[in-house]
Parts: sequence; structure tokens; C-alpha cells
Amino acid sequence: MTALFAHNALLPDGWHQNVLLQWDAAGSLTAVTPDAQPAQGAETAHYVMPGMINLHSHSFQRALGGLTEKAGDSPDSFWTWRDLMYRFARSITPEQIEAIAAQLFSECLRHGYTSICEFHYVQRAPDGAMYAQPAETAQRVIAAAQLSGIGITMLPVLYSYSGFGEAALKPEQKRFKTDAQDVLNIIGALEKQRSAQVEVGVAPHSLRAASVAQIREVLATLPAQRPVHIHIAEQQGEVKQSLDYSGRRPVQYLYDHLPVDQRWCLVHATHLVEEEVSAIARSGAVAGLCPTTEANLGDGLFPLEPFLQQGGRFGVGSDSHISQGAVEELRWLEYGQRLQQQRRNIAVSREQRNVGDFLWQAALQGGAQAAGRPVGALGVGKRADLIVLDHEHPNLDGLDAQEVLGSLVFCGNDNLVKDVMVGGQWVVRGQKHAAQPAITARFKQTLAELRGLRT
Repeated sequence: MTALFAHNALLPDGWHQNVLLQWDAAGSLTAVTPDAQPAQGAETAHYVMPGMINLHSHSFQRALGGLTEKAGDSPDSFWTWRDLMYRFARSITPEQIEAIAAQLFSECLRHGYTSICEFHYVQRAPDGAMYAQPAETAQRVIAAAQLSGIGITMLPVLYSYSGFGEAALKPEQKRFKTDAQDVLNIIGALEKQRSAQVEVGVAPHSLRAASVAQIREVLATLPAQRPVHIHIAEQQGEVKQSLDYSGRRPVQYLYDHLPVDQRWCLVHATHLVEEEVSAIARSGAVAGLCPTTEANLGDGLFPLEPFLQQGGRFGVGSDSHISQGAVEELRWLEYGQRLQQQRRNIAVSREQRNVGDFLWQAALQGGAQAAGRPVGALGVGKRADLIVLDHEHPNLDGLDAQEVLGSLVFCGNDNLVKDVMVGGQWVVRGQKHAAQPAITARFKQTLAELRGLRT
């Protein structure tokens, strides 16, 4: 039966009891009824929540995790990490990209993500030639999403330059090279794969790597409601380069030249002045925050509190995938603010004083907006994407529903996600992914191949 009875379910306006969830064969919710009676034959669960949206992913970087944590002779930074990443990406094959993505997606699902936005920029063959099929590697990542069961927003990346002022790409960036027409060709090739589980948008890599003229050319053809993601103001070095080139900071320059609105996701947006915080909040764009990667790379801290005070929208992503759990991203987001401001309980609103509830609900809304898909809520017409928590775990046993998210986000390191449904299909049961043995075996083989290339 396509129904689930939840003793406690997190709906858009908060927790409700005795909620009957029903969905159709296409995987969309058709009824969400609080204070209901269990339907005959329906499965029951204690705590049910919408699955989280991972709004920023470079899936191939999952295989790089842990391999860059060795200090060099000079101070290490984002820029030295990037050089290592370039070398890693130099020889990776489409088949390996697919294997790595499948492993990552299965891990994300087991930790409560049910959708992912793939900021995909390894487009060319190792020699720099475009594949016979222009969307070869993007299609491989979509195939990995379909194998794992996760919903995906594919974002082919526009990547033409190595720096502001249309500086020529470096040899190690040749696999990423695309111009506006290349990206439009990839988007066109992916159109037939769009479905309830797959959306296609675009991602100008950054103002360093794509010109305003190129971005305008792509947006002139891209359908109006498709998502647009861009890296922005991640590093102080990037801010300085932008000032040297244009006299304007990256976010200022972006808003001066392009019509940024609700379909945009500004990834990182770490280094902002007050004017830029206000501009993002007013435009309705989503701030795409990736706290574990931003911490790992030494980026800095997003100015969360003033952004929220102005109605700003945010979501979270795992970016380079040193972590695959939504809980850790949200915990780091709040804890970074506490360390910076030396006080507690910062991510709240006038209406919602529970930090865990505020973070989860706000990230759901921002993530859904960034994904451009009907996800992020248990409501009629939304995808039947949900997670069931392990109510017997000591951290949750006997809790009132209003205490659940506080414990989930801020107590312990056990994974409390027990079951995961995407589009009306169970993909994780008892914390085990349905296709995990085959996915993991293929991933291990891929790691062995890549390690062989490094030796």
C-alpha cells in the first residue's frame, strides 16, 4: 500500500501527531492528513521528516577525502588544495566518475539527504577533447543517481577562464573547459533525461571562470524557471582579485551586471559586507552554505545572523564531501556562529526558538528552492521524499516531538536515520542501502585504480 502512518511527522508548520501520508505511483504525495486513523495495511513509523536537500556537490571529490590533510612546506590554503584537486581530476574516467558518485549518493541517502544538486565541471576527456557525447560525464552522474535512488538537479558548469579579466585557462584546467555554447549543448543533450527525479539547470562556475557576457548568453536560452548556481566570494583572495579587476567586490559585481533572483543559489558567499548581505536577502536568492568544506578549506564564516534578520534564505551542501551528513552541516553552521560571537542559540526566528527545528526547516525550504524541484516538505504535490528516525535510539527514546530535532542535530555522532524513501520508494531500510554491496565494491575498485595512478 502506498501509505505510511506517522505517530509524529514534521509538516511545514511544525510537528503533528497521527499523520497519514499517501502517495501515487509516480511518487508524489496525494494526501497528508494529521489526526488521522491508521489506514489498513499501512506501515507505521514514530518520527517522520522530509528528507534534506544537498544543494552543492562535486561528487568526484568524494574519492579525494582525507588525502589532502598533510602540510606542505609553505602555508596551506584553498589555493594549494585546489592544485591537488586538479592533479587528482587529471586522469579520472567517466566510468570512475559514475562509481564514485554512486558511492557518495548512497552515503548521502543513509544520512538523510534525499536530493542533491550536482555542480558538475569535469566535462572533457583527459586530453582536453570534448567527448563524442557532449554530456557523457553528466549522464554518468545521473546514472549514479538513478542507481542509488536519490533525486538530482544536474548543473553543467560554465568554465572558460582561470581568473578575472578572461585570463587563459591553465593546462591543469583543460578538463573543465566549456564556453556558453558547450554548456547549452550539454543542457540540450540532458533534456530527455528530465523527469520527476531529475532536473537540469546551469552553473557558471564563478565570476573568475565565466564572463558576464557568457552568463547572459546562457540565461537567454535557459528556460526561465531553471536553477542557476554560482560560486561567489568564497575566499579573501577572490575578493581581492575582484576588487583589483573591477573595483567592486564579487557579490557587488554580480548584482551590478546580472538579474539575480529566486532561481539563483550563491554558493559560499562567505566574505560579504553589509550591502551585499542585504542585496542577497532582498533578491530572494539562496545562500548555499557548506560548513564542513568551508571549515576544511579555511574559507571563513558566513554572516548568518544579519542575513536571517533580513529574511535571507539558505540551504546546506556537502561540496567536497569530507562529510556526507546533513546533521553535521547544520551543526557546524550553528557552532561556527557561536564560536565567532561567543554566545549560544543563534539560528532562530521570532516564531521558532528551537535551533534544531529552525535549521532543518529553513534548510529544507532553501534547498528545495535551489534544487528547482517539488521537494523539501511533506505536502500534497511534493515528492514522497522522507526519512524515518530510529526512535529506539537512546538519544530519541521517549522524547516529545518538539525535542527531536534539537537532539538529532546537537547530540552525539550516531546516525539516527533508520529508513529513507525517495519518490515513494524505500531506498534505505534499517540504515542499509538497497544496492550498497555492489556500489561499494565498484567504488573500492575505482579507488584502487586511482591510487595506482598516483604511485
